[in-house]
Amino acid sequence: MPEYTEQDIIDGCRRNDRSLQEHLYKKYYSLFLKLCARYAKDMHDAEQLMQDGFLKIFNHINDYAGKGSFEGWMRRIVVNTCLDYLKSKYLKNSMQLHFPDEIGDSGRFSVDNNALDKIALKDLLKIIQTLPPMSRTVFNLFVFDGYTHKEIGVILNMSEGTSQWHVNNARKNLQQKIKASQQKELKQQYEQKGI
Repeated sequence: MPEYTEQDIIDGCRRNDRSLQEHLYKKYYSLFLKLCARYAKDMHDAEQLMQDGFLKIFNHINDYAGKGSFEGWMRRIVVNTCLDYLKSKYLKNSMQLHFPDEIGDSGRFSVDNNALDKIALKDLLKIIQTLPPMSRTVFNLFVFDGYTHKEIGVILNMSEGTSQWHVNNARKNLQQKIKASQQKELKQQYEQKGI
């Protein structure tokens, strides 16, 4: 595959050049699929979200003004595609959870870094997908996509305290699930060794 500059790819996509659209798709496929998988309930939905995100990128490529990074501009579109999916009427009813503003940032905890080193990325992704939908969404926006609790509150129509609660809830759930996963793995290792 020939090497293209970022501007070559952008210009080609603006001309609807299928080969350059394919080049862009292949270049960012893995990155955006991982991003979508963090928000989706399963890989099938993640793939659909990624496809929808790329479609929006191609349809709005003329809106990219060259300010900021092109990857960042595309990433924002893909994240917004995921958020639109989560805000849809179908999912909105099943995700409505409201908590008092006073909950705040109490209840923080830390996960042992060694625990994270020992868990494969695909296993961590599967664990993240098991989180309750709203906690998973807020956790992804805060931890992976760098939104503040105030910004999340505006995007998802919730208070900052509720956003903080969801992050803490997700962290607690992840900690418990990672610990359970590691205990299961240890048990299997002992059984294989006949201990």
